[in-house]
Amino acid sequence: MEPDPRFTLANERTFLTWLSTALALSAGGVAIAAVPEGVFVPWARTALAVILVTLSALAAGMAYPRWRNIQRALREQAPLPPPALAAVFGYGVAAVAVIALVLILLAA
Repeated sequence: MEPDPRFTLANERTFLTWLSTALALSAGGVAIAAVPEGVFVPWARTALAVILVTLSALAAGMAYPRWRNIQRALREQAPLPPPALAAVFGYGVAAVAVIALVLILLAA
């Protein structure tokens, strides 16, 4: 059975939002890696950049499977699957923010 087009389009918008989130995380990782030498210690700058780019790859890699699983659930009128990586992204971005805040305060 075909789901209501509004649900299909909402699912597609969510898919595109995952991709734009991945792009933003990737841009953040590249920006952190490009911070001048004296601002953060090199290992911390590299760690923050790696965390952000890794989260970016996860978001991009999981966007389509999540879209497909939700679309299948909508067609079968089954319960929607839970967001498997929501906690990873929430805690990952929070960890980057806290580490960056500590480094900024230590540099001041």
